[in-house]
Amino acid sequence: MKAAVLEGPGRFSVRSWADPEPGGRALVRVQSGGICGTDLKIVHGDVPSNVPVVLGHEVVGRVEVPAPGSPIPAGARVVVDPSFSCGLCSVCRRDRPHLCPHGGLIGRDDDGGFADLIAVPDSRLHVLPATMSTTDAVMLQVLSTCVHAHSQIRLELGQVGLVVGLGTAGLLHVQLLAAQGVRTIIGISRSGAKRALAMEFGATSVAGPAEALALVADVTEGRGADIAIECAGKAETLIQAMEGAGYGATVLIFGTTAPVADGMPTYEWYRKELTLLNPRAARPRDFTAAISAVRDGLVSPARLITSSYPLDEFEAAVLAAARPEQIKVMLTVAV
Repeated sequence: MKAAVLEGPGRFSVRSWADPEPGGRALVRVQSGGICGTDLKIVHGDVPSNVPVVLGHEVVGRVEVPAPGSPIPAGARVVVDPSFSCGLCSVCRRDRPHLCPHGGLIGRDDDGGFADLIAVPDSRLHVLPATMSTTDAVMLQVLSTCVHAHSQIRLELGQVGLVVGLGTAGLLHVQLLAAQGVRTIIGISRSGAKRALAMEFGATSVAGPAEALALVADVTEGRGADIAIECAGKAETLIQAMEGAGYGATVLIFGTTAPVADGMPTYEWYRKELTLLNPRAARPRDFTAAISAVRDGLVSPARLITSSYPLDEFEAAVLAAARPEQIKVMLTVAV
């Protein structure tokens, strides 16, 4: 089969690769995939991987060969949960398989889905509604991680939401806040186009980084936001989210700030009694909720796709995904 293979930091190509062995798993014919910031970090060696490895963890396809005894038939359209776990450790048994210390991620620790075929256990397949478009479906993996994050927030009437960073995740968080009844949502981004899109999705006020704290103070009459969500993964945006949060607020640290974030306003955490949440990945139930949210029209993720490339043009897709004007780049593997 054909696959996008990472050989080492910065060294990748689309080439022939052995078909996966089912080994009791379903064989899925890949239709499409999405490129995210994690993929770029894996490609450039910022995140270690088990090279050589087939890239890709945002995967949609059709079951070609069902797993033995599977209730999921051949031809079913599915989205793949890319996290795998041991299922036996204390973390897994506490209903947190996404945090399994013995687990991993396809496209990094095991072969991923930027290929013609992928072998996946039934437990990591989620059947899609017949009416769901491929462009909506390819966004479900990242949406599921946002849904998982929101499952940790306690929302109340009259709260103000602040979203710092309006990329793919930030714009999904705006939509989820609006879908859950938050009527005052402030979006912060350097990009005027992304600020405008946030307004379409339910944000009530937007600003660039320089005006962010003044806007929060004005909108909230100095109280600060009740829910502040950081989505850019930078120390300065995390500080901004914490400074924009009000007393007793919750700060959702969604962006991955690594390896360290110096200069954090730690006294502000104490003074405001902030609740800091740092969600990671998604559980199976989060995929179910994400699929329902799209099916019911609560979230419109397909609108975030700004470019699409065939698998053969994977290098061009990677270059496009690194450009700030892009939101989500999609790969088309098969019709």
